[in-house]
Amino acid sequence: MSHAPATLEGWYALHDVRHFDRTAWEQLSSEDRHAITREAVSFFEAAERVEDAEEGSSALFRILGHKGDLMILHFRPTLDELHELGGRLSTLQISRYLRPATSFVSVVELSRHGDTDEDGQEPEEPPELSDWLKRRLMPEIPEMRHVCFYPMNKRRGEQVNWFTLPADERAELMESHGTTGRKYAGKVLQVITGAMGFDDWEWGVTLFAHDPLQFKKLVYEMRFDRVSALYADFGPFYIGRRMHTDTLAETLLR
Repeated sequence: MSHAPATLEGWYALHDVRHFDRTAWEQLSSEDRHAITREAVSFFEAAERVEDAEEGSSALFRILGHKGDLMILHFRPTLDELHELGGRLSTLQISRYLRPATSFVSVVELSRHGDTDEDGQEPEEPPELSDWLKRRLMPEIPEMRHVCFYPMNKRRGEQVNWFTLPADERAELMESHGTTGRKYAGKVLQVITGAMGFDDWEWGVTLFAHDPLQFKKLVYEMRFDRVSALYADFGPFYIGRRMHTDTLAETLLR
């Protein structure tokens, strides 16, 4: 039986993509639109300040294309806190005009491919995480203008099956894959989340950048890595731009 690598988990993540029903919205009076906007802005400002929890990070993104209009991204230490945020959003008047497009529930994950001691055993999880690991497992959403999100699986077909590969081969492939990613350090910030048991896909990839062209360059180059070329299945891609609450208000009231 193929050996499953250990993983380190951090904050839970919710990618909540919504359509905005502008036709119904514009049928409201100006007074009602202003009141609903104030309530919505207050909620999202509180979420960005993480007033609902001791730790976390939240942001809004305006999605380009037909797949959605708005992506609400939350990172929180527990699933209960994500439930609380979702429940509060559903009570807002704005929720009547934000129709669900899709969502993705996952947890920030670092896989420990090839991380073994001299006896070939995986070491115990470190009692205290380093600052670098904390930043990776408990990510702050960066002040970068653009986001790219997509879910993905590893193939389990008749010809190739990622989950039956020997551990050392998986580690070698992922190391090569990581080398490609590190070329974009400073240009693209990447957060990997695991969704097995949480959602229909196995992983989610969230990329942040000032220059959205870097998403295309990174994903294109990684397609030529053997691990992607042979074993990766990609879901739909969502591309968006950061939207602060003042921009949200302007968009709703224009």
